[in-house]
This record gives sequence, C-alpha cells and structure tokens, in this order.
Amino acid sequence: MKKKFILIIFTIALFSSCQQSASPIKEGMVKIAIMYPSGEGHTFDMDYYSNKHMPMCAELFGDAMKHMAIDDGMAGRTPEDPIPYVAVGYFYFDQLSDYENAFGPNSEAILGDIPNYTNIRPVVQISKVVH
Repeated sequence: MKKKFILIIFTIALFSSCQQSASPIKEGMVKIAIMYPSGEGHTFDMDYYSNKHMPMCAELFGDAMKHMAIDDGMAGRTPEDPIPYVAVGYFYFDQLSDYENAFGPNSEAILGDIPNYTNIRPVVQISKVVH
C-alpha cells in the first residue's frame, strides 16, 4: 500500500512538472495588432523592429502591457502566394483604457521611431481576445 501511495504521489508530481505555465493571454484582454502590409518598394528592418522598437514600446508601456509578440511574414495562404504582411506586432492589455493611457503620452516617441525601421504605413486593429 505504501509503495502504491508513493507511486501515485510521484506520478502527480511528474505530471504537474510537465504542465505548461498558464498563458499571459486571457479571454477578454485587448489585443493591439500592428500590421505592416507588403508591397512594391516597401522596406522593413526586422532586426531594428524586434530588438529596438518593440522593446522601447514595452518599456514605455510599462506594467500596463501584459504581453508582446512579433510575427515575421513568410508566405500567403499557400507558399506560392505573396505575404500579405511583412510583419505583425502585438501588444496585450487587460482593458482598452490601459492601452490608451499607455500609448497616448508616448505616441510621439513610438510613431516617430517608425521611419527607423520601415517606410510602410502600418494598419492597426484593436480586438478583444475571445479564446
């Protein structure tokens, strides 16, 4: 009986240690997607964007921002289709007012940095996380 109990405890501990940590992205959060459309003559410096611009934004947003992610476009719907967006950046906030309060006072610095990595006018979509 004692061996069985120890085996059960060991199995629970092993299972628990293999569980992934909870995602910082939760239902109801606000996601800001900044999409950079591909097109003739468009340039985009992913190194600058991922190592300077996005970290700068994260620092300016502070604790109001809960998560950040970056997509580097690879292909369209099929490998033969051109990419619709060369890059997409994401910021996650608990609520829209958190984003507005974080972006507003920093908008000049954030928007002023865009020419340092691209000549593309980004498309911004604000969404509510459903799942």
